[in-house]
Amino acid sequence: MSEEILRVEDLVVRFYTYAGVVKAIEGVSFTVFKGECFGLVGETGCGKSVTMRSIMRLIPPPGRIVSGKIFFEGKNLLELSEEEMREIRGRKISYIVQEPMTALDPIFKIGYQVAEPVFHHKLANSFKEAIKHAIKALREARMPSPERTANMYPHELSGGMRQRAVISTSLACEPDLIIADEPTTAVDVTIQAQIMDLLRNLQKSRGLTMILVTHNLGLVAEMCDRVAVMYAGNIVEIADVFTLFGKPMHPYTNGLLKAVPHIAKRKHELKLEPIPGTIPNLIYPPPGCRFHPRCPYAKDICKKEKPELVEVESGHFVACHLYHRR
Repeated sequence: MSEEILRVEDLVVRFYTYAGVVKAIEGVSFTVFKGECFGLVGETGCGKSVTMRSIMRLIPPPGRIVSGKIFFEGKNLLELSEEEMREIRGRKISYIVQEPMTALDPIFKIGYQVAEPVFHHKLANSFKEAIKHAIKALREARMPSPERTANMYPHELSGGMRQRAVISTSLACEPDLIIADEPTTAVDVTIQAQIMDLLRNLQKSRGLTMILVTHNLGLVAEMCDRVAVMYAGNIVEIADVFTLFGKPMHPYTNGLLKAVPHIAKRKHELKLEPIPGTIPNLIYPPPGCRFHPRCPYAKDICKKEKPELVEVESGHFVACHLYHRR
């Protein structure tokens, strides 16, 4: 196996609200290796974005990282000062957010916003030189007329162009790890394909490591080397992409795959199989396995004990009592 670049151990994140304590992330662990595309999938609200923001140490109040370790290139990010983290954000780890319109500042031109991290991290001797870096980054992101676009404001761009501007900002400092948090949410299918093709080519040409956060299993199958499946603040399964699609073990992973229509099936056989129920209220999560109220295979032990993430086959990890040796 390749050298690891990121390791998350027993991460716990909670939000202290007036309604109660939201147990958003409860003991999440996974490893990302250099040069791979690692997928994180799950339903909306399962904690994917919170996990990624924890890596960047950008959890907004009233949220707080309660415990755990996040090792990046051998350093525990949770032990670094805020000043040390600012040197890592953008330079070593970049974050492509879901909604580019809210990520871009409406009062600054695109070229300025792409150039700002370049100048901050001292990759250019002057801001004028940083603007040249920005135009180069816009060109790499296949932005139409990059020199002209650099002189435009976010509201003058289309959704696809804004997304390319955000990608340019993330790539401008040539980071080692890119976190792409549902990078195609705000664009149509055609632009989605272009953006994912762009990210794939940039990853391969630069040898980047990427974490792709999505609920689109089609993107996972096309882009990722390994995948982690998340449910209600827990990782329930980790495997390489071929194993996950060919031999899923966790009942939740099975449910996700059965809910996707298969183009090879005949028209009269195209019947979706939805997962019954909804994601639980994480202020009052169910005891034991958080999936047990929706699981067709739930046993008594599932309601009492939380299953640990164990390796059932080489490189295939599952958190389910069905596979635990007792």
